[in-house]
Amino acid sequence: MTILGFVAMIFILIFFGLMVLLAVSGREGSRITLRQIPAYIKVQRAIELAVEAGSRLHISIGRGAITRPESATAFVGLSMLEKMISSASTGDRPPVVTTGDPALAILAQDTIKSAYQEIGLIDQYQPTLSQLTGLTPFSYAAGAIPITRDRKSATSILIGSFGMEVALLTDGCERSDNRSLAGTDDVSAQAILFATADDPIIGEELYAGGAYIEAGPMHIASLRTQDVFRWILVGVVIAGILAHSLGLDQTITNLFEGLL
Repeated sequence: MTILGFVAMIFILIFFGLMVLLAVSGREGSRITLRQIPAYIKVQRAIELAVEAGSRLHISIGRGAITRPESATAFVGLSMLEKMISSASTGDRPPVVTTGDPALAILAQDTIKSAYQEIGLIDQYQPTLSQLTGLTPFSYAAGAIPITRDRKSATSILIGSFGMEVALLTDGCERSDNRSLAGTDDVSAQAILFATADDPIIGEELYAGGAYIEAGPMHIASLRTQDVFRWILVGVVIAGILAHSLGLDQTITNLFEGLL
């Protein structure tokens, strides 16, 4: 095993262990204050308004294949989906979910069904609440546009992997005076959302979605663990600079090689 592989393994084990520890401590009643992100505040408000006004919430979790790198954003969307469905399903018009990947569509359908079971409304569950609107980027967008332009859909929440086609979705929202809250991992799509979405979610803010909508203690624990490791990395960098200044860097390298 190389030094890099050994360090990576230790890093993963410590990160996971600390995340579990913080999740357990979070369940014991400690209140965590998160930095305010306007888009997530408005997500909560959009869910409340959908229930109060009897309008429909449109949730699109993109077209990220679960076997490819963009699966990270797909799973972020799925983790947020269950919480949003549980909160909004008590309204007159249940939320509709659109996807652009077959496997993701199946997972979304299962997530919706689980949410309905959890809140005791399984008799109101309909398989059509999850729709695979297309298998290519623009066919997916074309299939979702009628939902974004439906005046019964007051808000569209777009969380997942999108490309340039996301402009068509936000344009559909604008033309029907529906609100759009959106975030993605694609840099080009982020630029489009910054200009066209009512409330864009930029950069790493996307991956904090589960924590901000209170999808579970592990999401908040993940953010807290990242903060801890940021400080650890700062300490490692400072220690490395001091070791190099004192001529101890080669000694430390030899020590690690001896341990391995």
